[in-house]
Amino acid sequence: MKKVFLALTVGLMFLSACKDDTTDNPNNNTGNNPVNLDPVEIQLDTLLTGLTRPWGIEFIEDGKILITERSGDLLLWDGTNTQSVTGLPGEIYPQGQGGLLDVRKHPNYESNKLIYFCGSAGQGTSVSTALYRGVLNGRDLSNVEKLFEATPQNTSGAHFGSRIVFDDKGHVFLSLGDRNNLMSAQDKSNHNGSVIRLNDDGSVPAGNPFYNEANAQKEIFTYGHRNVQGMTVHPTTGDIWTHEHGPRGGDEVNILEAGNNYGWPIATYGIDYDGDTISKDTFVDGTVLPIYYWIPSIAPCGMDFYYSDSIPQWKGHLFLGALAGKHLNHLSIENNTVVEEERLLPGMARFRSVRQGPDGYLYFTTEAPGMLMRYRPKHD
Repeated sequence: MKKVFLALTVGLMFLSACKDDTTDNPNNNTGNNPVNLDPVEIQLDTLLTGLTRPWGIEFIEDGKILITERSGDLLLWDGTNTQSVTGLPGEIYPQGQGGLLDVRKHPNYESNKLIYFCGSAGQGTSVSTALYRGVLNGRDLSNVEKLFEATPQNTSGAHFGSRIVFDDKGHVFLSLGDRNNLMSAQDKSNHNGSVIRLNDDGSVPAGNPFYNEANAQKEIFTYGHRNVQGMTVHPTTGDIWTHEHGPRGGDEVNILEAGNNYGWPIATYGIDYDGDTISKDTFVDGTVLPIYYWIPSIAPCGMDFYYSDSIPQWKGHLFLGALAGKHLNHLSIENNTVVEEERLLPGMARFRSVRQGPDGYLYFTTEAPGMLMRYRPKHD
């Protein structure tokens, strides 16, 4: 792995904002609103190159960063050198869109050294998404345990999700895809197309919305999702925000509320890859409209709010990667509404994960080429 620093100065305002070409989005105001006051010049640093399909990043002590690679490696970068973490379970099985996916530290990591990670797991080619945790000592994982595995397994290599977040009550949330089985996302007897909520030890909170519903999976917090690959907690409201892939069109941003049905596939703005209609409805009674969507798809992946004072013009804004769109997507948010969209670094790569670091800088990974990058104020 090679460490490089590439400095790119970005002006006080980006020169252009590539707007969504949808004209009928009731929740999408793409007016040319100004950014916050007192902008600073920012600089782009390329920190690492040579990564292989990086997925998740997490910040631990002493400025170190954990990076997952979908091929099954968990890397530890200390700012100079990169080493592989040992002790991962052998049942993680890279298949299609699966493999080793997200990584997140426990809220009390400083005292318990627990990290959580997820990926596609199973025997042979029959797999599903699983959540694990273990104790990190240096670059060694120990006491690894599986906290959850989605049911059912199948042989599809598509739509595993998956992101991990913690709320301020100690719950851990895991996003799951529909495993390319569309209507299963409306069937609460399986985990497909849901976001689940667990206690940090893997037990199920009795307050989950379907805990007492016959034949429902007790872990389900929300359902009717296609493939959630971005999830973050709003730093002031505590709300959980997600985005998910549509097929051809219909990528969505949603704010989660317990028990909600987010519509897939009975309500969608997308069409099938062959042009066929999936649903004639963009809204069905009992489902929730997205707060924002894209036509055509940008294939969003990774997601975080930026809430540092380091780059004041970005404070309170939402950032996410775009795979098919090949850009870093920047959404200005006011009162839970997207008021402006900007597309940064267009054409550079497939943008996979986005996180604000503890230093107040914005970090992200790309694939093809595989890099770890960050934005910071030019004069820091």
